[in-house]
Amino acid sequence: MAIHSIDELPHVMGEDGQFHAQDEAVDLSGTPFEAWVALGFFWLLGATVFYQFVTRYVMNDSASWTEEIARYLLIATVFTGAVIGVVKNNHIHVDFFYRFMPARMGRVMSTIVDVLRILFFAAATVLTGMMMVKLGNNSRMTMVDLPMNWVYGVCLLGFAAMAVRSVQVARIHRRRGWSALERPMTEMDET
Repeated sequence: MAIHSIDELPHVMGEDGQFHAQDEAVDLSGTPFEAWVALGFFWLLGATVFYQFVTRYVMNDSASWTEEIARYLLIATVFTGAVIGVVKNNHIHVDFFYRFMPARMGRVMSTIVDVLRILFFAAATVLTGMMMVKLGNNSRMTMVDLPMNWVYGVCLLGFAAMAVRSVQVARIHRRRGWSALERPMTEMDET
């Protein structure tokens, strides 16, 4: 946005000479479900680490289970956070070559990327499920006597949600006729 005169600047000083600013209303209606789940895991992680800090440095009697549980909560936060990356279509990608490709070739390559992303997350879901079946309830956590499949179950749900969300993103790209790979600046302007 180019500003051509002083009148176009935002007015923050009132007639009384005082600074006046108002925050915009917070709208959380567009927040995906996965973001709330990730926030929940993050708060549990924060509470666990805080408890670990208190028991270690205040009480001088460290709770041994907190480090392991914090690690698993971090894994849960990452996997649910990765779903948000798929929803927003902002995982790392290289769009440099798309600038030099013919438009039709860029569209085909972008579609291939969408299909490969769906296949990758679907395969990861299946492989995680197969691993969970092989482990059964024999594999337990080290400090807490709980099955490791709880942790792997969160990973499985994360991969499954990423696969479903990848299908949704691919449908949006198909309906719209382009993806962020083909028009990266347009995608950033829309978000």
